[in-house]
Amino acid sequence: MYKRQLHYYTTPNTWNNKGSATEFDEATYYGTLQKGLRMEELVSNHLSIMRRHDPEGRVGLIVDEWGAWYDVEPGTNPGFLYQQNTMRDAVLAAVTLDIFNHHADGIVMANIAQMVNVLQSMILTEGEKLVKTPTYHVFDLYQVHQENDLLASSLETEQVGLEDEYMVPNLTESVSVDANGVLHITMTNVDLEKAYPVEAVLLGKEAGEIKAEIVTGHMQDKNTFEAPETVGVQAFDGVQATKEGISFTIPACSVLHIAVK
Repeated sequence: MYKRQLHYYTTPNTWNNKGSATEFDEATYYGTLQKGLRMEELVSNHLSIMRRHDPEGRVGLIVDEWGAWYDVEPGTNPGFLYQQNTMRDAVLAAVTLDIFNHHADGIVMANIAQMVNVLQSMILTEGEKLVKTPTYHVFDLYQVHQENDLLASSLETEQVGLEDEYMVPNLTESVSVDANGVLHITMTNVDLEKAYPVEAVLLGKEAGEIKAEIVTGHMQDKNTFEAPETVGVQAFDGVQATKEGISFTIPACSVLHIAVK
């Protein structure tokens, strides 16, 4: 298969003044997500043009550079692009992965930049020390979708944010089924204050055994070498089976994975 490449970085402010990775307000949080969600427009437009000239889909799309780009941490080498990672980045990663999942028929590869110590890293190191970032834990949740079949899904959402300028959908989702018939639902609540009750209708499936796990916290929460487990994956016991599917309340600023057998 032939491939076409797309790069897109999310910067809250300007290219020359990107903003702090850890010190930001609610407006900057929602503004970052608003810019990140532009990935939907970029991917949709690229695939639309590609399919116009390649209706058989012989050319796949690679989003081979994406992620948040902030100012480097104070005191570090500007050329090394070392930055910290917060719950804002965890949420940004989740909503971006949802976009990629929804376009799985056209996107053949998507690579966050970078893996270790650079930009929106999954791992930060200091000598022999290592810490997993909030973004790492979102990728840990989302790995359940790999090699699965994408299922059609939809959400009733509302716009949240500040002052009508930084508005984004409150919820995003991905749904897949694995080779053993287990249904995997990942859902993100970007709202910083409000939890949302969700009634999920599962067409053609009755909920049996349910397991769930969550990544959640304050928007500025981060993992450091002194406190490496501030943000992590936790068990979530708030999912109930219903006649039509499942019900739960997703907490504010969280990424949730539900497995339904």
